[in-house]
Amino acid sequence: MRKLSMDDLNRLTAEEFQQVEKFPYVLILDDIRSMNNVGSVFRTADAFKVDKVFLGGITATPPHREIQKTALGADETVTWEHVEDVLTLVKTLQAEGYIVAAVEQVENSVSLLGFEPALDKKYAFVFGNEVFGVSQQVVEQADFCLEVPQFGTKHSLNISVTTGVICWDFVSKYLTAKNN
Repeated sequence: MRKLSMDDLNRLTAEEFQQVEKFPYVLILDDIRSMNNVGSVFRTADAFKVDKVFLGGITATPPHREIQKTALGADETVTWEHVEDVLTLVKTLQAEGYIVAAVEQVENSVSLLGFEPALDKKYAFVFGNEVFGVSQQVVEQADFCLEVPQFGTKHSLNISVTTGVICWDFVSKYLTAKNN
């Protein structure tokens, strides 16, 4: 075996990425404190062709070297927008036909194991503050709450890890359903 070179990987150029059709989902960051986490989300959003990233409340915005350190240029390829009020954004997206899922541990949450995205729907996944999670008002407004099953002693995953898990799960299930 040999490692693949950048040419072997045949990745999209930044211009091609801007033009290519994205998967039908967006990410919403609700008061994320760490710029490294924000950068990591951008990199994940690029890898899994997220349509847009919304940076809510106190979440930092590009350009910033702390974001760029982990984004590795994805902050320049992924479409993003800053919004002051995540609750207002959620209501707007719902009015536009998005199904909003707060990624949070709550009563009656939907386990990621049982989540099956519909091919004819658009989704918005909300990720919360590193300490406080998704705001209670957003949890109450969401169409449902999605929970990543965990089996160890810690009660949560880092937001950048959770984002990667949710994006991979969504894209893999979406592609499987689309190809069947």
